[in-house]
Amino acid sequence: MGGSADISLSSLSLPLKEKLSATMGIFFNGYVFHTEEYEYGRKTYNNGICVKRSTCNEFEVDYYGTLEEVVELQYHSEHNRVFLFKCY
Repeated sequence: MGGSADISLSSLSLPLKEKLSATMGIFFNGYVFHTEEYEYGRKTYNNGICVKRSTCNEFEVDYYGTLEEVVELQYHSEHNRVFLFKCY
């Protein structure tokens, strides 16, 4: 097996290039996410997270939460970035 997918996956096993600091919001794939702290006292809110998940049977289990923190990890390429959402 070869190709860019294998290179991207193998680069994730290397140490981080840098860990960027936590942020209070992010614009990603056409969506805006803000933390609850950022939106405190504002008239509109956009800190809710819903993750749709299917199990191996006919039941779906969805997760609903509030975004508390966003952390961006950058590996050895500009295209290898991972965003972690801390929700409660």
